Amino acid sequence: MKLTRTALALALMGSAGIATANEAVMFGTNWLAQSEHGGYYQSVADGTYAKCGLDVTIVPGGPQVNNRALLLAGKLQFNMGGNMLEAFSAVAEGVPVVVVAASFQKEPQVILAHPGKAATFADLAKLPTLLIGDQGYASFYQWMIKAYGFTEEQRKPYTFNPAPFIADENSAMQGYISSEPLMVEKEGGFKADEFLLADAGWSTYSTTIEVMADTIAAKPEQVQCFVDGSAIGWYNYLYGDNSAANALIKTDNPDISDEQIAFGINKMKSAGIVDSGDSLTAGIGVVTEAKVKDFFDKMVDAGVVDGGLDWKASFTTAFVGKGVGLDLFPK
Repeated sequence: MKLTRTALALALMGSAGIATANEAVMFGTNWLAQSEHGGYYQSVADGTYAKCGLDVTIVPGGPQVNNRALLLAGKLQFNMGGNMLEAFSAVAEGVPVVVVAASFQKEPQVILAHPGKAATFADLAKLPTLLIGDQGYASFYQWMIKAYGFTEEQRKPYTFNPAPFIADENSAMQGYISSEPLMVEKEGGFKADEFLLADAGWSTYSTTIEVMADTIAAKPEQVQCFVDGSAIGWYNYLYGDNSAANALIKTDNPDISDEQIAFGINKMKSAGIVDSGDSLTAGIGVVTEAKVKDFFDKMVDAGVVDGGLDWKASFTTAFVGKGVGLDLFPK
């Protein structure tokens, strides 16, 4: 009998020889539970992680939570990173955190504009006001200045309140494709035009899985299980029955609505946030040296990171790119 890639992965996961059956590990997310974390909740809910002996507890992030610090302190075994700038920063600071997978091939960051005010991403540079937060200003906005000619003067601080954008039709606003467009539609009564930074060349991976270097060396089977299990979870969450995962998300975040969850799922699928590019042939979670280098070079060119940084130390491709879960993609 010929096994599918996923069945073979699960079989190998079940015989990986992890030190103890159902070994308890903790995975910290970067915010409150939401559809953008759905693949991990799926693998907890349907037992995918358990098939290779991992008992995974998801530790939600939030405004007062620093899960990366808990990873460094050994309180978590896995952590959800943001984009590759965080990984580069870890290398610069001598912190032995390594990206082992990237659940999102595209960062969900968008610029929102009022309908008809910009036909292309480049047209946004003609608007007088762009509402950009401090973190965005120090990262992607510097790239926007270098690559597209945006200016310092256009940028006004974004306080994560859409009211100033809604009130000014000649402004644009940063946001996540899976959340802010719905917020604007509900509060402003219109559908904003969306410009995904990733489609304009912002080529970072996002929603990465971070592990301490010591864990990779001591427990590679554990890391492989979590990476494979997460990939399978994302396929099942996006294209299968995700009701049990969504129930867990709502348990961890009672304030999230079914509408918000459904909106996030639809946006992730339509924009190719999780599965696009290399993941279409190599599987969800894939990381390639070529793409990391492309993003690194752009950040050096924009003056965001030092060109002398050992960028290759920020990630490993050892656990991804094996096609795990591809057979779960709808034909």
